[in-house]
Amino acid sequence: MAQTVTLGTSPEGPRPSYMYKVVLLGSMSVGKSSLAYRYVRNDFRELLPTVGCSFFTQTLDLDEATVKFEIWDTAGQEKYHSVCHLYYRDAQAALLVYDIANKQTFSRAKLWLEELEKRFLPNEIVIALVGNKTDLAAEREVTTEEAEEFAQTKDLLFMETSAKSNYQVNDVFMSVVQELLRREKEKASKPSPHGRSTVDLRGSEARPRCC
Repeated sequence: MAQTVTLGTSPEGPRPSYMYKVVLLGSMSVGKSSLAYRYVRNDFRELLPTVGCSFFTQTLDLDEATVKFEIWDTAGQEKYHSVCHLYYRDAQAALLVYDIANKQTFSRAKLWLEELEKRFLPNEIVIALVGNKTDLAAEREVTTEEAEEFAQTKDLLFMETSAKSNYQVNDVFMSVVQELLRREKEKASKPSPHGRSTVDLRGSEARPRCC
């Protein structure tokens, strides 16, 4: 998993710091920019369509680590599709966003997933399927059950949100953080390709010292 790792300090001792690139993908007007803006600024705005890509940062000071998100909000217009791979290259996480009141955007999210599957190895990137605009529940075209079932078959995180009413926006990003950190711990506990563990073994075993 590509990232920048440093060591910070806490009362309990050194604490790791991670920097993750997160990309938002989906059709135009599903609310990708509004989700990012709500998450970073805790505010809601009806934003104009993104041209190319917008960039946000957010730092989380958690008990187990400090996490910095680089959030890349991509344009949903079809004319930008051919260059979007430049923006999600080297990403550690992706949010596939659709509008629960627009079935076509759900189908488009599935196509984005196919794109990611072509460019990333299994488990190389954390992917969350995000059904936005729950404030339009009366106009819903994609049921929670349908989306949840699809996410389960593809081993995706899944959550419904509303940037407008601030429903589960922080939760979806936190679920991505938790999965990224879980994978860090899992990776650290596995032996390296050279047969040496990546876990710090200094306290677990006494080694002979040279004279």
